[in-house]
Amino acid sequence: MTTRRSVPRPGAPVRGSRSGRPIMAVLDLLGRRGALSVLVSLQHGPATFRDLQDLAGDLSASTLNTRLKDLREVGLVGRSDAGYVLTADGNDLIEAGQPLLRWATRWAASMDGTSTVDP
Repeated sequence: MTTRRSVPRPGAPVRGSRSGRPIMAVLDLLGRRGALSVLVSLQHGPATFRDLQDLAGDLSASTLNTRLKDLREVGLVGRSDAGYVLTADGNDLIEAGQPLLRWATRWAASMDGTSTVDP
């Protein structure tokens, strides 16, 4: 029997922090393999598991399945007749991340002066 790691939650210690701060739980969750890829893939609408395998990059089926379970458990992803979808909280997270994305793009460009990284 395999032991599944617990999903990061505010108020509980997470990887790299014992503070229980919500931001640390979010960063732990988003730092897990494929989590951001799944969320970004769903920002334009519903996607089936197979769609997500193509959209989310080189994730194995088992990793994608685990990540979807994690994201559903914390209320960022849900299911519809059309497939997996972002919940209201998932959409809010994508929106909240946009300033960080812009900052990271500027930062990357300042590091080498020629960044071609797509935001």
